[in-house]
Amino acid sequence: MSHAPIPVAILTGFLGAGKTTLLNYLLKDPFLSDAAVIINEFGDVGIDHLLVERADENVIEMASGCLCCTIRGDLIDTIHDLLARRGRGEIKSFNRVLIETTGLADPAPVLHAVMSEPGLLAACRLEGVITVVDAFNGMATLDAHPEAVKQVAVADRIVLTKVDLLVGREGEDMLFAIIGRLRKLNPAARLLTTHRNEATAERLFTMGLFDPKTKTADVQGWLAAEAYETGEKRGRRHRHSHDHAGHHQHDVSRHDDHIRSFTFIDDNAISPHGLELFMELLKSYHGANLLRMKGIVKVSDDPLRPVVLHGVQHVFHPPVRLAAWPDEDERTRLVFIVKDIEKPMIEGLFRAFTDQIAGGADAFTDKTLSLNR
Repeated sequence: MSHAPIPVAILTGFLGAGKTTLLNYLLKDPFLSDAAVIINEFGDVGIDHLLVERADENVIEMASGCLCCTIRGDLIDTIHDLLARRGRGEIKSFNRVLIETTGLADPAPVLHAVMSEPGLLAACRLEGVITVVDAFNGMATLDAHPEAVKQVAVADRIVLTKVDLLVGREGEDMLFAIIGRLRKLNPAARLLTTHRNEATAERLFTMGLFDPKTKTADVQGWLAAEAYETGEKRGRRHRHSHDHAGHHQHDVSRHDDHIRSFTFIDDNAISPHGLELFMELLKSYHGANLLRMKGIVKVSDDPLRPVVLHGVQHVFHPPVRLAAWPDEDERTRLVFIVKDIEKPMIEGLFRAFTDQIAGGADAFTDKTLSLNR
């Protein structure tokens, strides 16, 4: 029996943020009654799976090490095994896979597996990343651990825990500070808290990503380009005011030393070959620092049927052609979360290829090389 692609969500967050507590709460929700859960631990003796209250056959523990180290083997094998056992009727059928990473994990390798493993592409689709942040200790954690910063930067949903510990005027200031930092680091992610049961399963798992089977698309929710554009405008105004005041320049869209986010829009169509070259050059020159990229692209061979792109570092999900534009805006829209990459570098590279359609086949060559040396 054939099945529709199964959405795969990543639940991450630094040590002590409250991932298992949130997971236990979510698994009581009927929305996730048919979900399979994969729990990763670091160490020889695993106990996290024992702390998950719904310990049935669809809760799988991986205790062979951090997902960063075992991603190409254990995780892929585990998902394949789950799919095979479901197909044989050996376990209860499931309609979603939720992967809880160890607190030390870089989420990028998990995303790589879901987006690039040939055996999984037909069976699974990436739903998104949910990152848990401790409101009480979050600022110190982000200051001390780059893994925590990356977990926040790639998130589609951010869940703020332990808000109840922030009391009085000092607690209020701490809450405003951590929310402000999270908003600046990832302006597009939806921010929810565990306070008063705000972070429900339905709010967390309806992330608006594209479903190739139904062709439904919530472009505003998925790209959230307006959030990035607003941040960039604030940054330009802030730099301008600092210049006039004689102070040092400070870009508010750049945070936590090296990570920043930006978006750009292009009215022109890009050729299929140009899009392929753009993606190859992007991976070759910037792949290591490309934390996440997603977008919808106008392609010259069929401008009425855009292509969806989704990438993490050197890995890009195979482009998906939609049947039509999902909203009235028929322009290319690309969102990037990057480390040590300036917006003009990537924007110039893309536009070098769209310029070639109007200006000749070789118009982009010198410009492309100079931008990426």
